Amino acid sequence: MVKAKRILEILEREYPDARLVLEFKTPLQLLIATVLAAQCTDERVNLVTNNLFKKYQKAKDYTNVSIEELEGDIRSTGFYKNKAKNIVGCCEKIVKDFNGEVPSTLPALVSLPGVGRKTANIVLANAFGKPAIGVDTHVYRVSNRLGLAHSNNPDKVEMELCRIIPEERWIRTGHLLTFHGKKICKAKKPLCNQCVLFELCEWPNKEQYYR
Repeated sequence: MVKAKRILEILEREYPDARLVLEFKTPLQLLIATVLAAQCTDERVNLVTNNLFKKYQKAKDYTNVSIEELEGDIRSTGFYKNKAKNIVGCCEKIVKDFNGEVPSTLPALVSLPGVGRKTANIVLANAFGKPAIGVDTHVYRVSNRLGLAHSNNPDKVEMELCRIIPEERWIRTGHLLTFHGKKICKAKKPLCNQCVLFELCEWPNKEQYYR
């Protein structure tokens, strides 16, 4: 816990403006944006949702359009067929079981088609302000390299992080680790020579990237 506190203090100084990059105004918009963000950059998603959210404003709107039209609307985010299917499935269940409103509990959110703990936690934290850590690819990678977590299972990484980080810091932790993963601790070519956490890092391969 001491190490985790130190890491978060350093990251806070390094990324004071760390935040969720996905643009949204409602829980539904964040849910849709997070589904689209799988295997896609946040910047691309924001470009797509800029028009998408004008066209579809309620969950019911997504259920009243043909799957082919929705696929066309989100095509540039990649894996558009599966994403469209999940979006329609989510919205059908939201309309049927939750009176058209995105639910605000983890069990309810993960009951939606295509929604796992990562997506659910991102929505809980950022749309509802509830303590949660969404373990996306950046949080997963950075926390394992730093030694904050030791698992190849994102759900277990979440549990490990929640055990060593105070609940009131969960949301902020997700933002800080994500920013560090995007800017420095990249998947293929991490910039270890620029990393403010180099001395605290447990990743065995860090030396070969310190050039």
